[in-house]
Amino acid sequence: MPANFKPFDKAEWLRLEKKADEMRRFCIQTSVWGGSGHLGGSLSAMDAMVALYYRFMKIDPSNSQLEDRDRFVLSKGHCAVGYAPILCDLGYFPVDELKIFNLTGAKVGMHLDCNKVNGTDCSTGSLGHGLSLAVGFALAGRVKGIDYMNYVLTGDGELNEGSNWEAAMSAAQFKLSNVVVLADNNKCMIDGRVDDEMRIEPLDKKFESFGFNVIRVDGHNMKELNDAIEAAIKNHQDGGDKPTAIIMDTYKGAGVDFMEDNYLWHYGSLDEEKQAAAYSSLDKYYAARVERAEKEA
Repeated sequence: MPANFKPFDKAEWLRLEKKADEMRRFCIQTSVWGGSGHLGGSLSAMDAMVALYYRFMKIDPSNSQLEDRDRFVLSKGHCAVGYAPILCDLGYFPVDELKIFNLTGAKVGMHLDCNKVNGTDCSTGSLGHGLSLAVGFALAGRVKGIDYMNYVLTGDGELNEGSNWEAAMSAAQFKLSNVVVLADNNKCMIDGRVDDEMRIEPLDKKFESFGFNVIRVDGHNMKELNDAIEAAIKNHQDGGDKPTAIIMDTYKGAGVDFMEDNYLWHYGSLDEEKQAAAYSSLDKYYAARVERAEKEA
């Protein structure tokens, strides 16, 4: 286990499950306040973001510019409706700013601006550039003699852009073991199924061929996510010379039955009836996940 992390026991597993459920609901509420949002990909990536922010990342909401903080790049930047609630929950900004999400005059918009949203390490939204930014963060730390982890969350649809692979080559070339790519492999993108638009599998073999350590997990299993992130950190702490890619097999819209695995929910809005239906579905989803944790922990 990497240094400074408490054991991943049943209590810790259940704590993260509860937080992931809370953040899925907060994500849905934020989309209602704003009138719409990129719900599908936010829900598929939520477990990974919760694991990072509530267990692993070295951060301090009272000092968002802490020099040796861990960095997070939401390369799939349109999923701010899932990411911003986490920053708000951690105390980076008040909930009142979320209540006007993406409305006129709001600081917190559909793509987060690091000059306006406290806790955001970089502005993202134009897809395909997040891994390049993480590589830059890692190289800057090396030049300054400061050690920190650099996590970048990308999507499978986004990975059909070539700029990602140029950055992947750079991460391997410069032996940036503190760069960790988390690929939200939910099989859907804005125009349809990823395989129908631009096939990118096998993702694990691709990243291996680019010089990465690769771990493939169920992206909705907190234990598998925990073990993969722990392994990535340990690789760096032990002096490894490869970056890590965690391929997370997920479902778009995870937890909400009428959104799940449906590319039409890449972006959408909810009226009161649909919001209530979403919460009802999340009740069942959370119960099933708690049951799994109770059995497997």
